[in-house]
Amino acid sequence: MKFYNLLIKYRLWIGLVLLVLGVYVNYTGSFWPAFPLYFVGIILVLGHFFFGPLRLIQEHMENGDMEGAEIVLNSIKFPGLLYKPIRSVYYTLKGNMAMIKQDFDGAEKMMKKGLDLGMPMKEAEGASMLQMGMLAMQKNDLKQAESYIRQALRKGLPDKENEAAAYLQMCSIMMNKREFRAGKDFFRKAKALKPTTPQIVDQIKQIEKYISRMPG
Repeated sequence: MKFYNLLIKYRLWIGLVLLVLGVYVNYTGSFWPAFPLYFVGIILVLGHFFFGPLRLIQEHMENGDMEGAEIVLNSIKFPGLLYKPIRSVYYTLKGNMAMIKQDFDGAEKMMKKGLDLGMPMKEAEGASMLQMGMLAMQKNDLKQAESYIRQALRKGLPDKENEAAAYLQMCSIMMNKREFRAGKDFFRKAKALKPTTPQIVDQIKQIEKYISRMPG
């Protein structure tokens, strides 16, 4: 795995070195001995631009090294050349980084680019829709937030934690609209999932203190 990660990290330079060696072998000998060098070099160079180094981000994110993950993202100079599904993931990750920095306008721009390209899995698309809904909530655009979160729930979410978060956001929106019965229904759905994420558990406890006293 470490060897593969090193290959991804340096494949552009390895590919260029192989191409230069290929030219040298071709010049001093003939084409066919140089052909394997040309072939492997071209594959490595094209792989760098078409697939990018996104695999390297996984290790950084698992270790909570968001700075390292951002460095990998910023190393992609020509995202327009990335294979379409990978380009979608690239923009989604850029949006996530912007959200961490509370750059909500930048996050929305990147997330929309990712969604417009189409996500490789429906659950990933649902998660992106949920994030877009949360961004709209930050801007106090409840109508847009509701639209995004409903779409997220229809498309499906990757786990019960995301699903519970979506239901709690819908509960909050319904309460703001004074549609208390619907708000209580979304709250019950969130609680029934028994989420374990501390922020979500705390949010459920806070809502539980007053929701029973509401009409509906």
